[in-house]
Amino acid sequence: MSAPSFASTGNCVQDIFDQLARQSETPVLEECRESEWLRVTGGEVLALVAAARAYLVNAGVRPGDRCGLLAENGIRWVAANLAIIAEGLICVPLYARQAPTELVAMMRDCEPALLFCGTRDLKDAIRKACPDGPRTILFEEMFVTHSLEPKPNGPLVTVEGSMPITIIYTSGTSGVAKGVVLTVGNVTHMLGCTCSRLDLLMKGSERQDRVLHYLPFCFAGSWILLLTSLLRGSLLTMNLDLNSLAADLRTTAPDYVLNVPALLERMRRGVDEQMQRKGGLLSTTYSRAKAVFLGRTMQTSANRKASSAWEGLWLGLANMLVFPVIRKKMLGANLRALICGSAPLAVETQLYFAMLGVPVLQVYGLTETTAICTMDDPRSVEPGLAGPAIPGIEMKLGEHQEILVRGPNVFAQYWNRPEETSKVFEDGWFHTGDQGELTAARNWKIVGRLKNLVILGSGHNIAPEPIEDELLRQLAGAQQVVLAGNGRGYLSAIVTGKVQREQAQAALDAVNPSLPHYKQVRAFHISAEPFSVKNGLLTANGKLKRDAIALCFKNEIEDMYSSRVGVAS
Repeated sequence: MSAPSFASTGNCVQDIFDQLARQSETPVLEECRESEWLRVTGGEVLALVAAARAYLVNAGVRPGDRCGLLAENGIRWVAANLAIIAEGLICVPLYARQAPTELVAMMRDCEPALLFCGTRDLKDAIRKACPDGPRTILFEEMFVTHSLEPKPNGPLVTVEGSMPITIIYTSGTSGVAKGVVLTVGNVTHMLGCTCSRLDLLMKGSERQDRVLHYLPFCFAGSWILLLTSLLRGSLLTMNLDLNSLAADLRTTAPDYVLNVPALLERMRRGVDEQMQRKGGLLSTTYSRAKAVFLGRTMQTSANRKASSAWEGLWLGLANMLVFPVIRKKMLGANLRALICGSAPLAVETQLYFAMLGVPVLQVYGLTETTAICTMDDPRSVEPGLAGPAIPGIEMKLGEHQEILVRGPNVFAQYWNRPEETSKVFEDGWFHTGDQGELTAARNWKIVGRLKNLVILGSGHNIAPEPIEDELLRQLAGAQQVVLAGNGRGYLSAIVTGKVQREQAQAALDAVNPSLPHYKQVRAFHISAEPFSVKNGLLTANGKLKRDAIALCFKNEIEDMYSSRVGVAS
């Protein structure tokens, strides 16, 4: 079967419905629940959408009303999302694992006319936290009249480029989540860009794309990949249990997967640990070849050493006997690339997968830029960078190296927050709050967040992320590293995970000499319990809540400056 094509109408909503109709007998979505696989065709998806649309019409909602969608990923989530959009409503996807109090705050902000829940437990939790909240409906009620027999969908409610299509709430690293309003025009432009970039990746393929997906659809980047897959006519497999992700990678043999850095780091560490336990010649070959490959690729041309015959031997053996086996066992037989977003990926991890023969393509963007500003070009990847700006948008550096963006991908407004909206725009440019650098090849490097800057008492401004990443790289067993030091005389660090004091000291001794004096970390505190969504120190998509961490560890931070407990040499 050849890869499906689509003819764009210039409206992403109509394009997706047209593509599903063309694939009425072709599988486009599949999921596994309780060890049973369910696969549906384009026509069956449209049948589900028609049933959901009938429910919405009978419920009396009107174009422009908001509808909340609170559920785990699944075929019904996709159908509900498409039905809400087709009726001219604004979909508000919510994270099923977020604290009920945070979800209630979002609902009070956007005031949805209806809230659709995937399970009774979710429905009960919301009703308990917000008794006076919106009318709440279970999926089984929404789809009660459905069958998988094709049925006609009514005409789509007119949706034009400037019309809102969704409100996606930001992760709220500062404690306040804002609703980002994205329009049909934003999404239509972005889907054209993602499809074009995937065309480059899949060049030469004569079959349907196979995509494995595990990230919640309520996040902007994840949702854009879902819509891109529907538009491209791909077969999108939804992993609903991360514990089965490794098995699903082997079983589904996808062409590409969207990832977050934490998972790729975990995969790399997992292989290292397995190979170390194996021992013997394979383990020796793996470790030595890896050291050679990373040593060569991470050296600059100025300090690169001449290769020895032994180095070539270890790499040759690994490329024949070890790396192909790891790649097939861990990533499946067809993988063309791993796509990575949400945060910068460590260069060493990106090179590690390149060593296995799998490029990692980085993406940079925010919810406010319809998830994407830059995307790696598969034909030319610079490790450690996030690629060039996507077609049709402008990017430049402002004060303090802040990345500014202008173009059709930039959001319309924050819902009900005109003052917040005006704060992030100046002369038509959106201020991302991210610090960046631009290379001669027009590829972007993301340095860190401006609001995360640590400003010492000396006046030095320090982006913490690069130092945190390097310390984490040096610390086996560590889960997170967070720097402190605002208004202080030096930097200190909070380290989480199974780390001994001697290990932490050794990591500082390795990192500090390469840093200027004001960037050196002089003290540390170790917490065995990692930061998590459950303890309120990570956002729903895994980002650090730095203000909450500083408050939670207020006494420990004070100790590092008053008594200098854990002071690094």
